[in-house]
Amino acid sequence: MSFIREPRPRQQPFLLLQSSIAQSGIGIIHQLLEDASVHALLFCFLHSSLLSLQGPRVQTHDLLDNVAGYNDDYKDPRDHIRSAVKNVPAGPLDFVIDSVDTLASDIGSISDTYKFLSELLSLIRARSSPSRLVVHVLSPSPLLPLLCQPGFSPSLTHVVAHPPALLLHLSTEYLTLPPPLSPETKFWGIFLPVSERVHDSERLIFGAEGEGTGDHDELVVEVIVRGDGEGSRRRGVDRTLQGWSLYRGPCPLSEMIALKSLYTRNVVAEPPTILDPTQNVSFNLSLTASQQTSRAQVPLPYVHDGREKQSPVPAAIFYDPDSADDIDDDDPDEDLDI
Repeated sequence: MSFIREPRPRQQPFLLLQSSIAQSGIGIIHQLLEDASVHALLFCFLHSSLLSLQGPRVQTHDLLDNVAGYNDDYKDPRDHIRSAVKNVPAGPLDFVIDSVDTLASDIGSISDTYKFLSELLSLIRARSSPSRLVVHVLSPSPLLPLLCQPGFSPSLTHVVAHPPALLLHLSTEYLTLPPPLSPETKFWGIFLPVSERVHDSERLIFGAEGEGTGDHDELVVEVIVRGDGEGSRRRGVDRTLQGWSLYRGPCPLSEMIALKSLYTRNVVAEPPTILDPTQNVSFNLSLTASQQTSRAQVPLPYVHDGREKQSPVPAAIFYDPDSADDIDDDDPDEDLDI
């Protein structure tokens, strides 16, 4: 089930979207707001392309120029955000911040940013209907490990954007394909350590043989779900991998154009047809029903006929010496004084 189109009653109150220099996930925010069925507040600190999202349910706040030391009209973004939340009518709300790293830079303190985000999450949880706090973070970020902790939010949907080139790299260098082409245990054991090394992903994209930029039309999405969004204390974590297309939204990995080569060359071929050697011969090699019956009635030699098997005779060696053998019963060493 898509983390974007998840049923509202089971929706997680906190959605953490993680991008990197190698692969941006900003297109997911575009689709999230375009498909919004509830009122949405967007606070744009980083990507100006999000300001084009307009609609009766989407309210955008342009904070791109609100930079301390560069704008004479600078205001603390926390005051602006608190004021906007108070003016939102009651009901479900999608509260989107792009990005919290820029917000932390404007505030000037990681700890103060963390406290402010905790305050916003409390406001989201206090609303009468299911609402959601959506924050966009660019890894590596000092806020990322703090926001992933259960202490911040027991329920979490963590969406990580990966370039499709990463899966192509695993298939060639580690001979490991995404499930179900490879066992899940083997795949995750290799995928997680490699994907967490951000510089390796950057090298795949921006290296000498890289494509020069992340794929804007398609990306691989790692979805980590903790809790069920209904206030339970379930501690299980579900981790899945799926594709995402700019034009189709969430899709299976096998339907991604960038990964088509992985699935076309690994399709299980049908077993070859076994030819019957008795065909096209000048004589008959098969048996009729009567011939098979007669064959079954023929007694076979050396087959136990049902009689009780007698106990075997103990083994013994019998030796008959010939004339050339020198056999003497006397002790050959009796003349020695031992």
